[in-house]
Parts: sequence; C-alpha cells; structure tokens
Amino acid sequence: MINYLATQKNWQNAFSDTITSFAELGQALDLPIDSFDSQVGQFPLKVPRRFVQKMVKGDINDPLLKQVLPTFQETVQVTGFVTDPLDEQHANPVKGIIHKYASRVLIPVTGACVVNCRYCFRQHFDYHENLPTQNDWQAISAYITAHPAVNEVILSGGDPLSLSNRRLLEIFTTLEALPQVQTIRIHTRVPVMIPERLDEPLLARFANSRCHIVMVIHANHPNEIDQETQIFLGKAKKAGVTLLNQTVLLKSINDDANTLASLNEKLWQAGVLPYYLHVLDKVAGASHFYISDEQAVALYWELLAKCAGYLVPKLVRELPNKPFKTPIDLYSY
Repeated sequence: MINYLATQKNWQNAFSDTITSFAELGQALDLPIDSFDSQVGQFPLKVPRRFVQKMVKGDINDPLLKQVLPTFQETVQVTGFVTDPLDEQHANPVKGIIHKYASRVLIPVTGACVVNCRYCFRQHFDYHENLPTQNDWQAISAYITAHPAVNEVILSGGDPLSLSNRRLLEIFTTLEALPQVQTIRIHTRVPVMIPERLDEPLLARFANSRCHIVMVIHANHPNEIDQETQIFLGKAKKAGVTLLNQTVLLKSINDDANTLASLNEKLWQAGVLPYYLHVLDKVAGASHFYISDEQAVALYWELLAKCAGYLVPKLVRELPNKPFKTPIDLYSY
C-alpha cells in the first residue's frame, strides 16, 4: 500500500492516479473481472487509487466500493427518478449561479470531480452551459451586488478542490471584494478521497481570508475516515475552517444506526460536525440506493439513542423550488 504521507507525493500526483477501468479496479482489489456487470450506464467509472486503498480486498460488497462501482441497475428506468431531481435549471438566473436560498448563492465553479459517485444528483447536469468563464465573473459579482440579502457564496461543482490553488485564490479574491459576502462555503468530497489536497498554501489562504470559511465535506461511511484524512482535516480546523459533513442515506451501505453512529464519532474526532443526513435525491440511475422515509425515520430514532445530540445530523431532503432543506417528519411513521 502506498503511503502518500511517507512518500511525500503531492496531491496533483494523487489526482492523476485514478482508476477508470474494471480490469484495473479488479486488479487493485483482487476481484475477478467477471465480478463486475458487463452492461452498465453511460456514467463512467472513476475513482482515485487513494480511495480504493481504503476498500477491503476481495469484497464485492465493500461499502466504499458500492458507492463508486457502475452496475446494470443504473440502466433501469424507475418512475420518479429523473435527470434533474432538484430542478436546478429553473434556479439559474445567470450563467454560473444557482440561487435557491435567500441569503446564499451557489456557483458550480468546475465540472471536474475526482470521483464519480453513483448516486450523484448532478451526473446529468449541463456543465457546459453553466460553468463560469473568466468573463462571466463580472456578471456574477453584479448579480450578487444586486441582491444585498446574499451574504454567503457556496462553491460547488463538480468539486471545487479539483481546481488549482491559483484558480481557487482568484475566486476567493473576487468574492472577498464584495463587502456583503461574509461566508465562503466549499462543498467537497476531496478531503475524503485525497486528503493531502488540503496543502499548506491553500490552508494559509483560508486562514488569511476576511471571510468565514466553511468546508462541508461528504462522507457516508466510517471506513472513509482513516488516519491520514483525520490529520489533514485537523490541519484545516487549525487554519480556522469550520468543518461540517453531509451524508446521503444509501441502501446496503450506511442504512443502519451503528454504521452512522461510528461515522459521526470518527468525524467528531477529526474536528468535523455532522450537519445533514440526506435522503437520496431521486436522480435517474440511482434508484437501487433508495430507502423509504419510513425506514429513514426508524433509523434516525435509533441514531438519536446512540449519539450525543450534537453528533446527530438533521434528517432532510431537498425539494425543487423550496428555499430551504425540508426536514423529514419524525412523527408521521
């Protein structure tokens, strides 16, 4: 197993060390090629070797593997599962901005992501039409200025941390020039995939920002939070970054209270506060991950009995055209 800390490989090398074929994945995990489905959808396999190293070799049902492994189930059409489950196309007033919440705007700064999670709600998103170019940032700044209630900007994608430090710092400088912007939030899966991406130059810039920096990571299973991940998240916390986590409930991956309780404890040890527990967005190709609200609520009551209150995230779903996350009613089942 490669130790990325010991060998001092930089994050750019780790990003390029990506598995994109079943043959390579099978070799890395000691799984025969016939373990994988031959008929899969159009969303390709893509996973960093760094993340594959956290998986259990020889186990086709490893919970980390199941999050990234294409299967024939993605080709099954299920009523209610659509390509734009959050109807983001109608919350897109100018190129590069999604404005659903009164005080926040979201900017998909890149279509690139280090991993293709099989349940990704933006796997069908039209990045070509929505990614801001250098020339679009003036219009973005003007839009934010024209909406004085906006005090927070969320950088999303894709994954913002797939951008270079230079590009990220340019974006930060642009946003910090807007006096009304008090918080810059980054939604990212990268610290779980390639934790060394949180390098010293980036963290130093976070520490020196006039804005409050919030990083919402995305971890679904306790096996994702290894020692190296904890180390780099700890560095981010020392740099003054507020660390939160959002988890998606996924059938046969984390749909039991013990798994979620263990995840929340490991996050807390790494300085990360559990924030949201999402029921699955009904994106086409992900129906096999879905669990019902009734199952989610039963699981949530178990979780409440296992964890301290501050370690229990809010159970929510995101609905189209709602200016907030919608809490799941715990008393309806």
